[in-house]
Amino acid sequence: MRKTLTLSLFALMANSAVAAPSEAELAFNKEVLECAAYYQIASETISGMNAPQMKPVGERLKQSGEDAVTLAKKYQDANKVEQQLAATVAEQKASLPSNHNLGSLMNRYKGPCQKLMANPQERLDYWIMATM
Repeated sequence: MRKTLTLSLFALMANSAVAAPSEAELAFNKEVLECAAYYQIASETISGMNAPQMKPVGERLKQSGEDAVTLAKKYQDANKVEQQLAATVAEQKASLPSNHNLGSLMNRYKGPCQKLMANPQERLDYWIMATM
């Protein structure tokens, strides 16, 4: 009984001892979450328009945002990801002009986020090299 309890406790401790993300993974996740925030804001804005022809675009952006969050959670604790995402969304919303025109966010994130999400390993490899 005691041996089983000891092994069970050891297994529980091993499962809860998740390695802290590396500097490269944190930098990578920062970019991924910037993309997730951009996609979330753009999706919400487009969905709020009375433009049925834009609905598919809003849905694609929403899915891209969800994909980015899922990717980020592979490298960092889910609670930290959610906290960082909320902070990044707030920061990006605050940077928008008073008319909530998405142009500045699109100019900054559209291309880089498409590239990152198309090949995340390439960007993670960049951060691994950059933080050596």
